[in-house]
Formats: sequence, C-alpha cells, structure tokens
Amino acid sequence: MSVQVDTPARSERTPAWPMLRTLAGIATLSGLLVVLVYQVTKPIIAENERILTEQAVFEVLPEATSKADFILTEQGLVRAGEGASGVTVYAGYRADGRLRGVAFPGAARGYQDLIQFLFGYDPACECIVGSKVLRSTETPGLGDKIDSDPAFLRNFEALDARLNAQGTGLAKPIELVKHGTKSEPWEIDGISGATISGKAVARALNDAAQRVLPAIRQDLAILSDGAP
Repeated sequence: MSVQVDTPARSERTPAWPMLRTLAGIATLSGLLVVLVYQVTKPIIAENERILTEQAVFEVLPEATSKADFILTEQGLVRAGEGASGVTVYAGYRADGRLRGVAFPGAARGYQDLIQFLFGYDPACECIVGSKVLRSTETPGLGDKIDSDPAFLRNFEALDARLNAQGTGLAKPIELVKHGTKSEPWEIDGISGATISGKAVARALNDAAQRVLPAIRQDLAILSDGAP
C-alpha cells in the first residue's frame, strides 16, 4: 500500500527587478516633490526674512525712518546691488536725511543652536543703541530673555563700542559679566539663569563689531551721503 505525502505549495517569489524599479520610481518622485516644494517656498521665505530684517533695522535704530543697504567687502562699504558680495549692513536715516546709525548682523552659538542678531550702532557716540534677535531656538522663558527682558535690553541703549587709536578694532572688547557686577560701559550685565544665551549675545556683538565698525568709520562719508 502506497502512502501519499502532501508537499507544501511553493510560494511564488516577487521578481527583484520590478520591485527595484518601483522603489526607484517612488524615490525619484519624492525627490522631485521636495525640489518643487523648495523652489516654490524659497522666494516666500526670502521675502519674509527681508520683511523681518527691515522691521528689525528700525527697531535697533530708533528715530530712523528710511534705510539704504550696503555690502561690506574687503575694500570697504559699497552700495548693495552693484555686483559686490559680502555681509549686508543697513544705514538708517532720520526724516531729514541725516544718518541715524548703522545696523549690522552677528551670530553665535547659544544653548540650543546658532542665534542670529541684528545690532544698531550710532557713530556719533560710538556706541551700540539696539539689539534684536532675528532667529533663535533658545529655551522659552530662559534663553529667550535676551530679546525680551527690559533690564537686559537696557545694556544696548548706549553700550560703549569705541575703536582703538588705529581704528582697526574695538578699544575694549565687549563682554558679558555676572548679573549685578557691571562696572564698565563696554560690559553687558548678564541675566540670571540665561548665562549661555547672554554669552552668545556678547560674543556675536564683539566679533561682528570688531569686523564691521572699522569699515563704518572708514566709509562714514559714503554712509552719510547715502540717504534714499
């Protein structure tokens, strides 16, 4: 008597090439969609950043009612739009056309990530007259106090930023000191509980001022005559 043994049915394997082709098609389509979204949103993001920066210029330069953009090159300051590339600074003018001051950017790493600032400088008093955070991911309620705490922002009403005798850099580096210990006009009085963010402000301002302020002094006549 013969015994019949049932053998399990063999499952058909999915061909490798069609599967790879499908995955490649999905990846290609996803990449095209990412590029398309980027191209569509790029001008919108750029315009929003332009508006934010323009608002910040008038915030860090009180009394300014108009502005003109300049590019900081190795040779000095030139009007924006003349084919030059470099850091953009913003000259602010009063209603009568007189130069109110110059706003310039700075950046330094905080507790979370890079913090981007805009600072206002008055060449008449050689002092910083404003500070504004343009972009930050600092901890709400702590690190973000550098842009909201009234006592801290008073540091930038007339912060000493005089140049040395050669005009090549600051006479005294701008630095953060422990809260309540400020004794010099170039020191920034810190915020309790936000030391890292406060140090980022001082570092960003000092580094940017060392680079930008000598060019402002050198080309002050160009800036003064540049009212739109």
